[in-house]
Amino acid sequence: MHADRLTESLCHHAEGPYWSETWGGLRWVDMLAGDMLHLGADGAARRLPTPSPVVACVRPAADGGAVLALEKGFGLEDADGSIRALPPLWDEDVRMNEGAIAPDGSFLCGSMAYDQRPGAAAMWRLMPDGTTTRQFGDLTISNGLAFTADGTRAFYVDTPTGWVDLFDWSGADGLVERRPFADLSGEDGSPDGLCLDAEGRVWVAMFGGSQVLGLDERGGVAERITVAARQVTACTFGGEDRGTLFITTSRENLADGDDPAAGSLFSVHPGVVGPAEENLFGDPDETDADD
Repeated sequence: MHADRLTESLCHHAEGPYWSETWGGLRWVDMLAGDMLHLGADGAARRLPTPSPVVACVRPAADGGAVLALEKGFGLEDADGSIRALPPLWDEDVRMNEGAIAPDGSFLCGSMAYDQRPGAAAMWRLMPDGTTTRQFGDLTISNGLAFTADGTRAFYVDTPTGWVDLFDWSGADGLVERRPFADLSGEDGSPDGLCLDAEGRVWVAMFGGSQVLGLDERGGVAERITVAARQVTACTFGGEDRGTLFITTSRENLADGDDPAAGSLFSVHPGVVGPAEENLFGDPDETDADD
């Protein structure tokens, strides 16, 4: 399969696409510009600035707003579009990178050091009441995170490992019992962002590999989607029927004229659909309420 190019090269480092009825379609981020982007019904992209030099991830909230991962912590968007940054969580030369809403309605996001030094990153958790905890550390480039529909497990990427890993989920303890799921170290590129389809299969963006891989239930590569930009960063299902896979790409560290489609948004119809609207910040699902 081959992805179609939907936009011009709009972003320096596009990341974190997510489709939600809460905000009426697709949002993604131009991470190092501190901007969100929204894809309109006419195919035009609109920039939504934030009060931070970095916006790493945005997910919908139950109150009609959104929760954001900013450079050194979290932020909240009200339903009217106003954004306020919460107090920073650290002073080190480390930034937020990628996250997801957990089954209990909390927001988990992992970080990375600007120099990508090993072990400098951590996983953070923002509760709906505003409290934050550092879940665990010893990460390097904390990347894709997606929870299964039944709320019991989560797939995860720490990019330099070359693996997609699997966690169990506990409302009390967070992500626990990490173990390997898929070894992608022999594939072109490195695993970056990921998402799940309605059957629970993993789709993972391969940074530097010009592709998105669809994995089977054993972690084997079942599908390959080629993308006309090398630095593929993340993917998500969306559209009215959830049958479109949207794919973001990056121009970071590329020279002018190199890889001209990099920084564009791409899409493909892989023949499967994504899950229904996932968890909203502040809105626990029934499976976690029983945990």
